[in-house]
Amino acid sequence: MKYLQRKTKQLNIRILEKSDYIAWKQANLIMSKAKNKWDRGPNSLDALTRNKFNKMLTGQKQRRRADSFYDLAVFNAEGLLVGNVAIMEVSRGISHTAYLGYKVFNNYWRQGYGREAVQAIIDIGFKDLKLHRLEAGIEPRNIRSIGLAKSLGMR
Repeated sequence: MKYLQRKTKQLNIRILEKSDYIAWKQANLIMSKAKNKWDRGPNSLDALTRNKFNKMLTGQKQRRRADSFYDLAVFNAEGLLVGNVAIMEVSRGISHTAYLGYKVFNNYWRQGYGREAVQAIIDIGFKDLKLHRLEAGIEPRNIRSIGLAKSLGMR
């Protein structure tokens, strides 16, 4: 699915592949401790096995085939996994709608990655997936996330 990818000034947004296991494992190990209630800290080694990674990839592929959930990895220019973006709960009918989700790992906050990644997934949603509406799935008290969505013209 070559169309489900974007390169921005700082980022490469794309589907995770089996060859990304080490980058995925490292990213999930080196996160800082959770910085707020919407954040999570690093994972334990037993949660980061190659088998669990492969099962996750299989699930992601099944959800893409079902046109229900598109989860994309966000890599920076150095090739480090810095977060993920997603289009979820795709509904196709009279209107084609979905929810938008995004996460930048806490050790990469405040570097502009969130804004670039979200802009890219919005572009993918409208151009590649032909959606009519994207709604950001934000907890109402998450002021920073709301600010990011508003800075991109969402309301």
